[in-house]
Amino acid sequence: MPRKEDNVPATLRAMAVLEALVAAERPPSLADLTLTLRLPKPTLYRMLGMLEGAGLVAPGPRLAALGRAALLNGGLRAERHAILARLVDAIGETCNFTMLDGDAVVYLDRVEAAWPLRMTLSSGSRVPLHCSASGKLLLAMLPKTSRARLITHLALTRYTETTITEARRLEAELARIRAQKYATDNEEFHAGLVCVSVPVSDARKRVCAAIAVHAPASRMPLAKALEHLPSLRRAAASLAKTFLD
Repeated sequence: MPRKEDNVPATLRAMAVLEALVAAERPPSLADLTLTLRLPKPTLYRMLGMLEGAGLVAPGPRLAALGRAALLNGGLRAERHAILARLVDAIGETCNFTMLDGDAVVYLDRVEAAWPLRMTLSSGSRVPLHCSASGKLLLAMLPKTSRARLITHLALTRYTETTITEARRLEAELARIRAQKYATDNEEFHAGLVCVSVPVSDARKRVCAAIAVHAPASRMPLAKALEHLPSLRRAAASLAKTFLD
């Protein structure tokens, strides 16, 4: 008698395995995946072997690129861009939408404000975790073990006089961010530039991305930037709805 899984195309089974791996809060065991996917261990083992051979199972460049492509090119891209554009109209400063990408932050989208003095970063640009508002926010919201492992491998390069370059100070900063649910960059990445970032959550209430506003400190001091937190959080809530299953 044919097994039930034999009626499901291998491509769909592989996609289901990928979805389970991406959704897991920690590296799942074979037993965990067997229960989640309701697949026999031999079938699951074959799927994992195929995905590993393609470089998609272990967190790495291809899996990260797959996740970015889904966010950048999916049917909801226009809706997310419109949310970002409305935020820029309301605030009057450049805003961006980012996600974690290994040991850096990658820009998924960005809407520029109509000011002659601004910093240009296109979609796909990467910025450091330890000295950017979105980077610190996304790092702070990681599970404890993942966060500690990543901090251990960060270079903590100094970019300005206010860049945090000590792991202990960074951990204290991340603790504050987890408590207040927002992060700031007070001229830590670029001298003269400030930024405020808030989290975007997915359907499982996990932080999956960040939305931020930034501008020259001469035009938007940090105290003024923090006044935009309500607008940022409303935009983040709208973006969160686009991640619902």
